[in-house]
Formats: sequence, structure tokens, C-alpha cells
Amino acid sequence: MRSAQITRTTAETDITLSLALDGTGQSKIKTGIGFLDHMMELFAKHGKFDLEINCKGDIHVDGHHSAEDIAICLGSTFAQAIGDARGITRYADVTLPMDEALVLCAIDISGRSHLSFDVSLPDRTVGAMDTELLEEFLQAFVRKAGITVHLRQLSGKNTHHIAEACFKALARALRRAVKIDEEFRNEIPSTKGTLI
Repeated sequence: MRSAQITRTTAETDITLSLALDGTGQSKIKTGIGFLDHMMELFAKHGKFDLEINCKGDIHVDGHHSAEDIAICLGSTFAQAIGDARGITRYADVTLPMDEALVLCAIDISGRSHLSFDVSLPDRTVGAMDTELLEEFLQAFVRKAGITVHLRQLSGKNTHHIAEACFKALARALRRAVKIDEEFRNEIPSTKGTLI
């Protein structure tokens, strides 16, 4: 099973996180930020990833350190679990509706970190979470995972719906991209012979 776990302790956060790519969508999430819990639960469910997160962070300051450090841990475990990427599909895209919101997500598990985030979040907060942290979270995840992610909002007015569509689309695109392509099971999907 492709899986990894990490413990990361700083002056701002104490995080334990485990990720299994070939899971069933089970999750146990305690980030300390209600809306981020929701995003991580649906990320696991729609990606069919098994995910456990336990974070004790300085949320009395705000949610920034917790959100960013969780994303660092998630990206790190993703990169560890994918290994040399042998046999993966590598590319995937999903266009996902969430009521009035419509979001496109395209993925390349490339070994190169890039986030293109063309998403407008009308409200400054969702629940107790600052919406600017969503892009920060994704940037940290992409950087540590070594993947290229394009997220583009095609429509939407409700901030909750737009954010949820982003995370569901990301999860479903990643699920497709990490899937083993049986025709190329023993090959690394690159002419370079490596993705790391």
C-alpha cells in the first residue's frame, strides 16, 4: 500500500498526519479549524484516501500556521507515498459542479511544484477560517508534494460552494492521477526516466 506518515513539531504547531493513497476514503480529522476539518474530510472521501490529521496549533493567534503546516505535512506524505511514481497515470483533470459553483482542476504529478489559482472567494471568512488561507494551504501542499495544480473557477457566488468545489475537484483529479495504469505498471511516466 502506498502510504506515509509524519510528525512535525514547531513553536507554532504540533502535527501528526498519515495518508494512504490506496484507501477507502476514511478519515479522522482534528485540525482545530472547523471549515478545514470539513475540507480535509471531503478531500479524503472524494480521493478515496485514508487520512488522519491531529493538529494542536496556535489558533488563538489565527489559523494561518495550522493551515500551512498541515498542508506541508500533507504534501510531504503525498510525495513519500507516491515514491518514484512508477506506473501512475500522472495526468488528470476534473470539472466539478457544487450547486451554482463550477471549478476545473487539472493535475500533473510532475516532480515540479506549480499552483495556478484562478479562483475568486467573495467572503473573507467561511465559518472561522479566513478564505485567504485556502490558497496558502494549496500552495504549501503543491510545493511539498512536487505537483502541478491548475484550479480555475468557471462560475460561482457562494464562497462555501466554491471552496468545496475546489477541494472535491482536487481530490478527484488526484485520485485519477495516482491510479496505476496497468499498461505501464512498471514504467515511470516520463521520457526522462524520473519524476523526482
